[in-house]
Formats: sequence, C-alpha cells, structure tokens
Amino acid sequence: MYAIVEDSGTQIKLSPGDVIDIDLREAAEGDTLTFDRVLAVGGEGDARLGRPYLDGTTVSATVIGEQKARKIDVIKYKRRKGYKVKKGHRQRYLRVEVTAING
Repeated sequence: MYAIVEDSGTQIKLSPGDVIDIDLREAAEGDTLTFDRVLAVGGEGDARLGRPYLDGTTVSATVIGEQKARKIDVIKYKRRKGYKVKKGHRQRYLRVEVTAING
C-alpha cells in the first residue's frame, strides 16, 4: 500500500516502513507526525484520488531525528573585476519513518 502526501509544497510517495527526510520543523525525537494532506492512496485494488485531498485519510510517521544534507558551495564570480565570493550552505532536515496509512 502507498500514499501520495503533500508536505511543504512537495509531493512524496510513502509506504509503511519508509524512512524519508522532510523540511525541518519543531518536533522531538520519538514524536508522532500526522500528514493529513493525502492526495492519493493505492496498492490494494483501485487507487483512490482526492480532489484535491482525501477526507479522513492520514499518514502517521515517527520522528527519528534531525539530519544534515551534504554541504554545497555557492560561488559568485565576475571576470576581470576582482570580485569573487564563496559561501557554503548545509540544509537541515527532519528524518521520519512512516508507520501507518490510516483510512
């Protein structure tokens, strides 16, 4: 069974047992998150599609902890002007494990 969920403007395909990284939010390790913006559910017979969301369907997930993505370098450069700037960025994520698809 799978569900397609909208979270922070992105659509994510989830199945029970999946471990995913989502945008950082206030949640402690071991907390339970509930995704209620479910766009579609499938896997057992015909797929159910929402318009835009399915009523009464939720996806539960347990917070594993906070993670960091790999560091990326942002470089700005203008030729012949002596201008060069290098900055680094490392995005923080919240790692969760999908426990159940309800509804």
